[in-house]
Amino acid sequence: MSTTMLLTAPSTNPRQRWVGLAVLVVAVTLVAVDATVLSLAIPSISETLRPSGTQLLWIGDAYSFVLAGLLVSMGALGDRVGRKKLLLTGSAAFGVASLLAAYAPGPGWLILARALLGVAGATIMPATLSLIRALFPDARERARAIGIWGAGAAAGAALGPVVGGVLLEHFWWGSVFLLNIPVVVLLLVLGSWLLPESKDPNPGRWDVSSVLLSMTGVIGVVYAVKEAAAHGLLRWDVPLTAILGAAALTGFVRRQLRLRTPLLDVRLFTDRRFTAAVLASLTALVGLSGVVFVMSQYLQLVRGYEPLRAGLAELPAFAGAVAGGLLTARLARRAGVRTALTGGLLAMGTGLAMLGWVSEDSTYLVIAVAFLIVGVAEGVVYALSADMALGAAPAEKSGAASAVSETAYELGTALGIALVGSVVGAVYAGALVVPAGTDAATAAQASESLGGAVEAAGHLPAQLGGPLLAGANGAFVQGLNLAALLGAGLLLASAGLTWVLLRGVAANRRSAGGHAAEHQVTGAPDEPVADGGTPAEVHTAA
Repeated sequence: MSTTMLLTAPSTNPRQRWVGLAVLVVAVTLVAVDATVLSLAIPSISETLRPSGTQLLWIGDAYSFVLAGLLVSMGALGDRVGRKKLLLTGSAAFGVASLLAAYAPGPGWLILARALLGVAGATIMPATLSLIRALFPDARERARAIGIWGAGAAAGAALGPVVGGVLLEHFWWGSVFLLNIPVVVLLLVLGSWLLPESKDPNPGRWDVSSVLLSMTGVIGVVYAVKEAAAHGLLRWDVPLTAILGAAALTGFVRRQLRLRTPLLDVRLFTDRRFTAAVLASLTALVGLSGVVFVMSQYLQLVRGYEPLRAGLAELPAFAGAVAGGLLTARLARRAGVRTALTGGLLAMGTGLAMLGWVSEDSTYLVIAVAFLIVGVAEGVVYALSADMALGAAPAEKSGAASAVSETAYELGTALGIALVGSVVGAVYAGALVVPAGTDAATAAQASESLGGAVEAAGHLPAQLGGPLLAGANGAFVQGLNLAALLGAGLLLASAGLTWVLLRGVAANRRSAGGHAAEHQVTGAPDEPVADGGTPAEVHTAA
């Protein structure tokens, strides 16, 4: 029998509340693993399915493009139909799409399956964060819960390459997708039992035109950024998709301002807490994703690490992100959100600046320390910004607000790879000196990328291949150093802007351990509270 009730306390069963959080962490970890697990399987997929170059790119990108494009729409849909219902439906769809991907007979089938995984992932990500709002109306507990949730996302991203490497050593490439099935089954069973249902009591209609504008805009911008990094700004489809995406996003914003019940209340950005949270999340991911992208090439191509060893070498960044997420709530209570968020951005900038001095033969300890600093700081920034974005929005709109935070995450990832990749590529091409006597075709191949230079050097005589490879490594490290320093500058500028945006905002006050002060620490809006909780409409099945 279904009943509708008003939740006026965090939960009558604290244990069930925290076990419910564990279910949500499993869900977000599942999506994060799938975003990174495929990287090591690409060579095996290429050998088995024989995709073209374009198809191979879409196998890698279809998931992230669709995920980013649908986050806002699916977050708003969860507000309307129920976040638990959307989470469980999306999880079931994720399992089905994983089966389709694992047994894909050809590249077209795999691209379609990856796109379906993106659709399912877009239903899971915002639903997990907004359900935390329903499970933990108490702001103190919610801050701690979001820190654990962020740690789960970071752990999933770290586990992806490692788990993928282990599976590929013993099984075929489809095993990286079959890994999802038992996790999905566990999620469906425990989620049906332990999670409450919550939704907006007066949601309004789901505006299809807004959905199409949002999806077109985000996918257009992300596609343009990624292709600009890979092929440069002069390729015809880059400016075209960038203009199309920007126009669609402009139309989306204007339409939301006219609608009585918008898909996303863009007026949230007038709240300085919300704006600061989205800005911090975006710039932090620009720094982290850019570093991981370039350092992966550095570790494999310059230092000669095998893919699995390179993945393990990057673990300090992800382990640091897990630790940072878990420490966030305590840090915010003691220092205040303004200080903690700004300090996190400054620490990330410091870690990136350390990589600005890395050379071809630097000791790994220096790299590991830089990774750890960047990871811990990113964990703090990500968890704090998610909590602030969620707290700045009304409870009934938490799905859409969560989706904005997740979209900033995806867009920051794309921008980081594009911007850092572009800087490294430009410096590399300008600094590379090709040894005299190298034919024009080989020189052109070496000038395109470090990978091209490594391949070209392998086909040249030792007296030409050795100097070419040494010059390519040196040119790449120059680009890496400059990109790291520019990334550090970006994060320092973001820290300054965040400090200004949060000046005078209640989120800066310290908590003395009291409940009311904690509402200020997390930046939660003023809401009626009874018995330590916030009223929220919750639909439970009995």
